[in-house]
Amino acid sequence: MNEASSRRGFLSAVVLLGVGGTASEAIAAAPKAEGKSKPAEVNATEDLMREHGIIRRTLLVYDEIARRLGLREEKAPVEVLARAARLMRDFGEGYHEKTEETEVFPRLVKAGQQKELVQVLLVQHAAGRKVTAALLAATSGRAALTQPQQRTEVARQLTGFIRMYEPHAAREDTVLFPAFRNLFDEKQFDELGERFEEQEHRLLGSNGFENALKEVAQLERDLGIHDLARFTVAEK
Repeated sequence: MNEASSRRGFLSAVVLLGVGGTASEAIAAAPKAEGKSKPAEVNATEDLMREHGIIRRTLLVYDEIARRLGLREEKAPVEVLARAARLMRDFGEGYHEKTEETEVFPRLVKAGQQKELVQVLLVQHAAGRKVTAALLAATSGRAALTQPQQRTEVARQLTGFIRMYEPHAAREDTVLFPAFRNLFDEKQFDELGERFEEQEHRLLGSNGFENALKEVAQLERDLGIHDLARFTVAEK
C-alpha cells in the first residue's frame, strides 16, 4: 500500500465519521497494514540506553547494600554484593563500556565532536573498574565485610561509584548518544545496530541482555527492593 492510498483511506474514514458514522465504523473503514506487524528493532543508541537501565538498577542494589553496611545490626549481604559487582564487571564494563570505547568514542573523536566529554568518560570508566575490582576483593574470603572499618570503606566505595555513574550515564544519554546518532544516515545506523547485536551475542551469548536483566531483577528480590511501589514518595 502506497502513501497516497493510505491517505485516501484515512480521509474516507474521516468523511464517514463526519457524516454520522460511528468511530468504530471509521476505524473499520481505515486501511489496514498488509501482513503481520513486526516489533520495532532496537537501534544502536536505544540499545546503549537499555543497557544503562540495567546498570542503573545495579546502582540501586549498590545503594541498598551501602545503606545496610552503615547499620551495625545489619548482616552484610556479601554474596549479593559479589554477584552485583560481577554483573557490573561482566555486563557494565566488559560489554557496555567496551562497546562505547570501541564503537562510540572513536567515531566522535574522529569527527571532532565531544572530545573533552569523551576524555572524562574514559577516566571514569577506568576509575569505576578499580572500584569494581576492590569490591570483588572485599567480598572474597570467610571474614569478608565482618570488620567495621572494612564495612565503612566498602560503603564509601559504593556511594562514590553511584555518585560518579549517575551523572556519567545521564550525560551519555542526553549529550553523547544524540551526537553519535547524528553521525549516520538511516542505512548506516541500521547496519550499526546489527553490528552491536552481533557483538552482544559474541561477548555475552545469544540472550546476553535478557540474562543480565534476570540477574539484576534477582538481586533486587534478594534485597527486598524489587517492589517498585515501595519507592513512591509518601504523602503527608
